[in-house]
Amino acid sequence: MDWKAYNDLAWLEPIIAPAEEYREEAERYIEAITAKLARKAPGKPAMLHLGCGAGGHDAHFKHHFRVTGVDVSPGQLEIAAGRNPEVDYKPGDMRTFDLDRRFDVVAIPDSIMYMTTKEDLKAVLADGARHLAPGGVLFFVVHTKEEFQNNNFVYTAEEDGGQLHVTVFENNHILPGGDSYEAAMVFLIRENAQLRIEHDVHTLGLFNLDTWMNALKEEGFTADVKNADDLYDHALMENGEYKLKMFTCTKK
Repeated sequence: MDWKAYNDLAWLEPIIAPAEEYREEAERYIEAITAKLARKAPGKPAMLHLGCGAGGHDAHFKHHFRVTGVDVSPGQLEIAAGRNPEVDYKPGDMRTFDLDRRFDVVAIPDSIMYMTTKEDLKAVLADGARHLAPGGVLFFVVHTKEEFQNNNFVYTAEEDGGQLHVTVFENNHILPGGDSYEAAMVFLIRENAQLRIEHDVHTLGLFNLDTWMNALKEEGFTADVKNADDLYDHALMENGEYKLKMFTCTKK
């Protein structure tokens, strides 16, 4: 995958979203996961984090789980490994990755939306099921087609006493047919008062709630679904709403 934001511009991630920015979100996820875990053995449960990105969530997950992180973007993995040397990071596609071992938790907190077809969606869930130990938890966060709307976001940060200043504008726009949307990003990067402008466009899938529930049922999962609508309120522009659902799933 050649997304600029996740490779050439991956170095911006810890600046725009340092680990502390992920704390509240990660703690909510950890609480949901641990409440469902059947495993009560001593020590930290093992977590497989698919689509781990630049390791922002792992900065908090690692205190509760033994984390293995997987991502398709080399730039993201390089940043993640620098931030979290305790985590075992591996390159791989969440649809096909196979470690030939099982984990207490398979977590996909912010990247399963990159699946744009039902076939891809089913492949990810099957991959998650294959890596899950008995009594384990599959956890992911998505927006559903029924609730999704066009939105604008803005993120800004600076370093080195203002010598580096970064502003990122993101526009989410539903594509014709309503089964996917574009996340178009513009990066304003000012280094020593010199402005550089970059842009990137990602295509992400939209599935209705029934599609998610049916796909989980086919893999033998029972899902507890809760709203998490406030996670990105700090970055939303105008009167936007970014509705999200947390799926905490177990197998019989």
